Amino acid sequence: MGARKHLAAEQLKEAKKVLYFAKLNSCPTSPRKMRLVADMIRGINVEQALNMLKHSPKEAAVRMRKLVLSAISNWQIKNEGVRLEDSNLYIKNVSVDSARMVKRIQPAPQGRAHRIRKRSNHVTVVLDSRTEVIN
Repeated sequence: MGARKHLAAEQLKEAKKVLYFAKLNSCPTSPRKMRLVADMIRGINVEQALNMLKHSPKEAAVRMRKLVLSAISNWQIKNEGVRLEDSNLYIKNVSVDSARMVKRIQPAPQGRAHRIRKRSNHVTVVLDSRTEVIN
């Protein structure tokens, strides 16, 4: 590896040390349905987001709640001795990307066939801490 790539990789590693995130790969829910849940919690406090996800009737909310809990756990590992209530954590970014698509065939009238696309997605949740501005 060249010196420039090595320096860039080291900078990326240092940046990830202060980034608190969790990823869910190949979630068997369509990206459109997961984005509805992601838009609901983007930018709000972690406690409020967990409460909203717990009481949401959507099936994607169950998976998203577990993912937010995993991101909180990752934050706690990197910040030992700091209380969660004092940290003022919020959900900085939620990205939902399309993943592989499983293609199936369903019989249709007159000898035809329709293609069924079973979609899945990748979800990434990034947490950050709000700093209070005192004037």
